[in-house]
Amino acid sequence: MVYSKIVNEDTEKIIELCNAKVLVENLKNSTFLITGASGMIGSYIVYTLLKLNEKYKTNIKINALVRNKLKLDNYIKNNSNVNVIENDVINPIKIAGKIDYIIHAASPASPKIMKEKPVETNFANTIGTANTLLLAKEKKVKVYMFISSREIYGEPIGNQKYFTEDGKLGMVDPLLPRNGYAEGKKTAENMCSSFKEEYNVNTKIVRLAHTYGPGMSINDGRVQADFLNNIINNKDIVLKSDGSSVRTYTYISDVTTAIFLILLNSKDMVYNVADEKSIVSIKELAEKIIKINYSKGLKIVYDIPKTPEKGTAPFKNGILSSKKIRRELGWKPIYSIEEGFKRTLLHLEEEINK
Repeated sequence: MVYSKIVNEDTEKIIELCNAKVLVENLKNSTFLITGASGMIGSYIVYTLLKLNEKYKTNIKINALVRNKLKLDNYIKNNSNVNVIENDVINPIKIAGKIDYIIHAASPASPKIMKEKPVETNFANTIGTANTLLLAKEKKVKVYMFISSREIYGEPIGNQKYFTEDGKLGMVDPLLPRNGYAEGKKTAENMCSSFKEEYNVNTKIVRLAHTYGPGMSINDGRVQADFLNNIINNKDIVLKSDGSSVRTYTYISDVTTAIFLILLNSKDMVYNVADEKSIVSIKELAEKIIKINYSKGLKIVYDIPKTPEKGTAPFKNGILSSKKIRRELGWKPIYSIEEGFKRTLLHLEEEINK
């Protein structure tokens, strides 16, 4: 059993929604490389693969690449099917034996890191992608997947509301150091396309909207993390803006389901993953989280700085459209914002009470 009740339930649901038979038939005796395996997205992929091993004896081997193995929980570290590799993805990666699937999920997602370490943020997505793609070419993998971001679209021009995979891109200022994240992701996507064209590597790109859930850090500076931090510590939620910026939030279990559907069933290269039913402003998100039972008596307060903080996301508008993945792969998110954040808080409480 996975170390967390919520994560255990989530992995069971992911396997059900992806069709256990299809997963078993395609992944039995496979070997994975997951970069960023201690992060929220990477760890959920690992948990799901280990759940397949546990329930269906699939004998999936996992190379879990992390910068700091202390951040991996013991369930992963001590599993006989996991080979932990402590290595920064910007350094060359040497792995003996076969690799069938590579999922490159290693990238800073914290605004604090993007602000303080823009070079390292860029390198994780550019040099890290180059290293993992070269390994994919060498190992002749079945699928190479890059975890990208809504930020590659930038700020929409004019009245554009939705971003589609084949639609117009918005504006990204390349001279803004904070945009090393967005520009790094864009360069990485170009590399994926180029390796597909020149070397016939079967590359997949998953562009994610804001993702949250068990495994996210509540200290990384993103608004949803700040709100959860406030709730866990029984403090009022603090807004550092008027809260008008609009975003979509997708629960990690729904995101992981999409990742496996794309990995095994997709014909195209690029897919947006977002829950358009969970479009909210930052203020609305704060209001929804406050309504959860864990936040009795708390309220929203404003502490707006005179000058905008440099580490915050520069893009205020533009929503990912997930019509393509819904139409082609039948993906459908099942957790509302209220349900997803309630599950996240239950997980955090479980962790605190360990």
